[in-house]
Amino acid sequence: MQAVAVGEVVIGAGALGLIAGPCVIESLELCQRVAEHMTRVCQRLGVPYIFKASFDKANRTSHDSFRGHGLEAGLEVLARIRREFSVPVTTDIHESWQAEPVAQVVDLLQIPAFLCRQTDLLASAARTGKPVNVKKGQFLAPWDAGNIVDKLRAFGASGVLLTERGTSFGYNTLVVDMAGLPILRGFGVPVVFDATHSVQRPGGAGKQSGGDRASIEPLARAAVAVGVDALFMEVHPDPERALSDSATQYPLTQVEPLLTRLLRIWEVAQGG
Repeated sequence: MQAVAVGEVVIGAGALGLIAGPCVIESLELCQRVAEHMTRVCQRLGVPYIFKASFDKANRTSHDSFRGHGLEAGLEVLARIRREFSVPVTTDIHESWQAEPVAQVVDLLQIPAFLCRQTDLLASAARTGKPVNVKKGQFLAPWDAGNIVDKLRAFGASGVLLTERGTSFGYNTLVVDMAGLPILRGFGVPVVFDATHSVQRPGGAGKQSGGDRASIEPLARAAVAVGVDALFMEVHPDPERALSDSATQYPLTQVEPLLTRLLRIWEVAQGG
């Protein structure tokens, strides 16, 4: 497997990494609070950590849902988090022209699931020289992700991560095929499990996505046992009041106990 360097953090080098932060950049203060807590927790537990937050949620269910404060303001926040907490940062891009300015600030570019097959978007991300994390589309079989990896390699990506975030199954329902995780790892790239988006019920709350927060830990435990290189989680100090994905963001104060339990499973799964 080709490990991926994301700033000073390496994913796929024998430690369980974590990509985590609020769904969207609601404010600088929120991001600082989350980054401070998560950096401290991950240092204590020895978990390689990457901060994540979106400057724009371009695929909200409703046109009047909060999307963020835009590219310029969002990048200013991400740059400050990176500088203040000495932590790598990532965010998602939705259009090809965004790749270059975003890559000037972040350490890892993220491609949203619904856009995972957009060739021009993948090409623009790869050509920035920054590693690329692609969320496998809810409409793709695990083996179809191999074409995504091939595209990124052809475009010269410096590193590739694949993230599993569930597959569409019926109305407003996602399921996670744990047997697909080894298939994704078989492409020779580190695999990330998105523990919070995988429990969403897209559009299940009318004008917003619903979800089942109680299923986050069971699915994360299963994924770590099967074998992944990192976890992805959206976390928030007060999930019920979050401006995006309030049904599935994980409470900030509960992250450390969860990671502690997951690391025990990781050690056993690794033969430790």
